[in-house]
Amino acid sequence: MAFYLIAVLWVGLMISTYSHNQQQAMSLAFFFIMIFLLMSGLFNPIESMPSWAKWIAEVNPVTYFIEVMRMVVKKGSGLADLENHFLIMFGFAIFFYPWAIWNYRKTS
Repeated sequence: MAFYLIAVLWVGLMISTYSHNQQQAMSLAFFFIMIFLLMSGLFNPIESMPSWAKWIAEVNPVTYFIEVMRMVVKKGSGLADLENHFLIMFGFAIFFYPWAIWNYRKTS
């Protein structure tokens, strides 16, 4: 969970750098959290989604967190089974952190 948190902190940094005030940042954060949760496969299986929604689910970091939690709780998976998910989250962090930091420097 800590690894997931580190990999997803870019969302808050991006929202805060693109918003003009705190109210706008809170509204954007609520919007993205709702989209991330609804498209993650937490409430509906990803297999039953249309193709455009499956694409959104694949670029959604919450999807991988939900899959990891299901794998650990239901199947008792170990670190070797979760390696692919960790690499995907690491890829999210490597791609989005420099973008968020660059945008933060630009707005400062």
